[in-house]
Amino acid sequence: MASIRSVFDAANDVLHTPEAVEKANLARLNTQKMHDTGYSFDAPFLPTPERPARADQPVLTSPANMPRRRLGTVAGRIALLHAVAHIELNAIDLAFDMLARFGPKISKRYQRDFILDWMNVGDDEARHFMLVQNRLHELGAGYGALPAHGGLWEAAQATKDDVLARLAIAPLVLEARGLDVTPKMIENLTKVGDHESADILKIIYDDEIGHVGVGVKWMKNLSLDAGHDPKERFRYFVKTRFNGSLKEPFNHKARSQAGFDPDFYLNITH
Repeated sequence: MASIRSVFDAANDVLHTPEAVEKANLARLNTQKMHDTGYSFDAPFLPTPERPARADQPVLTSPANMPRRRLGTVAGRIALLHAVAHIELNAIDLAFDMLARFGPKISKRYQRDFILDWMNVGDDEARHFMLVQNRLHELGAGYGALPAHGGLWEAAQATKDDVLARLAIAPLVLEARGLDVTPKMIENLTKVGDHESADILKIIYDDEIGHVGVGVKWMKNLSLDAGHDPKERFRYFVKTRFNGSLKEPFNHKARSQAGFDPDFYLNITH
């Protein structure tokens, strides 16, 4: 492990760590160090990787090859939780990539707050990953035991050149989508009596409202700082950088709690 000289090195160290549990633990450790003793804001020591390091397992494949998620069976609930763990692992890397890739370029006016926000988001995602991983262990499984969706880093690669594009697609499309679908997952797990898994998803759901709020905050701040209208920038990048359309129904209540007004995301046509 390289000697960490700055907050950017701390973030890159997470991105260069392949094993999932080690990555999550390092994310939490480096965040705690930032709060306890602080890091410098010197130029990065390690180059930000095009893709974060990954272990050999799970095997990455297409969505069509994902295991069935019949929640009435233990195997189905393991498949669901494994998919959630994979999303949370990618979310760790998205947060720390946001920090490492764009943090050095943010104006001094905003830089420290931007960095702390995304480091704290990465810490939350690491905590989420470990909650799900521990639940998988209780069910006799663990992350890496099943195949996983191989396309989750595509959005990061498509937005690596522009912080506003990344903000539009990562927190405000992908993470906001989690606000739309998670309540039904919680409801279905509760119906089959898996209250332990449902409670973990409730924790994740509540935290994700805050994460979308962080995305909205920086979409607004950095758009206005560059002389752009935040809503227009968001809609532009959804049209030009997102491979797909925004799916209804939207959880307007949760999105509004995050400060994500419907004027941002309704009626976007490609």
